[in-house]
Amino acid sequence: MGKAYFRVYEGLNDYLPPERRKRDFSFHLKASTTVRDATSYLLIPPEKIELVLINGESVSFESVIKNGDRVSFYPRFEFFDISSLTKCNGTN
Repeated sequence: MGKAYFRVYEGLNDYLPPERRKRDFSFHLKASTTVRDATSYLLIPPEKIELVLINGESVSFESVIKNGDRVSFYPRFEFFDISSLTKCNGTN
């Protein structure tokens, strides 16, 4: 058992209570708490998560969270195709 520290980014904050949004918060772990277990507890749908980092390393939903770990959840990334737009080059 122990405690881990979490940070949730961008639109995933909508699933959290206001006091946990856009800031680090702690989570008390049960024995063998996985990333998937944490998403269930936090009520974040796994299909909305694109990337999970534990201590800066990319992990799977089945990874076990250990005492003192820092866990970050990132939403599905979107990109914009700007190839047809004028790009700034910093000299104009």
